[in-house]
Amino acid sequence: MSGGLLHESLRGVDWGVATADILAAPPPPEPERGGHFGRWTDDIHRLVGAAPGTHRLVAGWPLLQPDGPGTWDRDALDHCDRALDSLLARGLRPRLTLLHLTLPPWLEEAGGWLARDTAQHFAAYAAEMGRRFGDRVDGWITSTDLASPTLADHVAGLYPPNRAIGRAGLRSVHHLLLGSGLATQALRAAGAHGRIGTTVTLAGGYAATDDPFDRIALARLENWANRLFLDPLLLGEHMVTEDDVAPVEATGCVHPGDLETIATVQDVLGLSWHTPFRVTAPENLPRALPAGKCLGPLNEVNSLLMGLGFAVIPFDDVETTAYGWPILPEGLADAVAGLHDLYGDLLPPLAVVDNGMGDLDLVDETGHADDARRRALLRARLTWLAGVVAQGVDVCGYEYWSVLDNVEAKFRYTRLYAMAVPDHERPPCPEMPSDWVHGEAFGGGGAHQVPETGRTPGRSPGLTLVPAPSRPQPL
Repeated sequence: MSGGLLHESLRGVDWGVATADILAAPPPPEPERGGHFGRWTDDIHRLVGAAPGTHRLVAGWPLLQPDGPGTWDRDALDHCDRALDSLLARGLRPRLTLLHLTLPPWLEEAGGWLARDTAQHFAAYAAEMGRRFGDRVDGWITSTDLASPTLADHVAGLYPPNRAIGRAGLRSVHHLLLGSGLATQALRAAGAHGRIGTTVTLAGGYAATDDPFDRIALARLENWANRLFLDPLLLGEHMVTEDDVAPVEATGCVHPGDLETIATVQDVLGLSWHTPFRVTAPENLPRALPAGKCLGPLNEVNSLLMGLGFAVIPFDDVETTAYGWPILPEGLADAVAGLHDLYGDLLPPLAVVDNGMGDLDLVDETGHADDARRRALLRARLTWLAGVVAQGVDVCGYEYWSVLDNVEAKFRYTRLYAMAVPDHERPPCPEMPSDWVHGEAFGGGGAHQVPETGRTPGRSPGLTLVPAPSRPQPL
């Protein structure tokens, strides 16, 4: 670790790189293989002076068990063995994600996560992975995302499309959480080494105005995106709305003992981060989003969200990526701080999974990858995060997740995620604000300097934590 580069509060962070590459599959041909991993590894080394020591991949359940329970594909197991040995030979500590969005076809045909039996099959799969590879794998994540296989799939019908059954699909949330708890127990029983946890896609943002109803709408977003999964994991109870209803329990899927299993203590909680949202109350939407800005995809996503009591609108005068994601480097730090405000000491150590830049066409004037700008954006995000860690939030790991992963999903839902500009317009590109990086936390050492070119409107220098008045009590 080179001196003078790493902010003191981040010295205990375990740096790594995560990808959606499948351990059980043959490696992709060049040039697809390895380019992004090397780029992200170099970014971390240049910015913080630390060489990432871990590489997390997806085990590949559909490939490992394609024909049903109790059977295993020998070629896929052999690929896993060779890949793990190769990582260890390169001096990297392998980490495995057991579930990445897709199930084996025989489980999909039986109902997927809508079926309670899927949780038991997942635990049996985890036990076999722990038994076979537990001595070589440094850490385990049961699922790379709890929302996509449940909310996005069976509730909203987005991923894959046209499978929505509305709130009845919330039983998939319970079954995936149950499967994660059972898998955690199975890995420990198998003697698997390393930390075991799961990953939630952290949602955070800002109230569109000071209107109390906008602040309540922000709390509702956080309820449905964060508390829906974290209340059972950390509190042992399903999220209850302001109407005194537990939507998941209302589906009738909860059996005695389930919540105790779901709340099995985790060694680490992964936080996958995409982009912050600007949130308004449905009744304020006509004023917050004038008719001239009513974008088709934005209307589509808000038609789903307004039934939950909130809506999302674009940020004003904020630079975006080509996806339309607003570039607000303090957003991750604010969201992590808000999570700590809500759960406090109940939170296990946190490992941030960062989606990189979220911008596939970030190039310089020569047409090559704009390394300096990409690193400036990462440097800004890390300095804001360092401020939160300095105030006592336990961030034990940071994995740089390749922006080149899940490209199909990103292109398919880019406007639903983005909510920024119409398809025929280019995203806004105001200058980078000077208060992105504070205190020279990562100054010097080859890190790209952010130009002094103005400030994000309404944001003060220094660490931005969500102030208490802006965060109403959980509903």
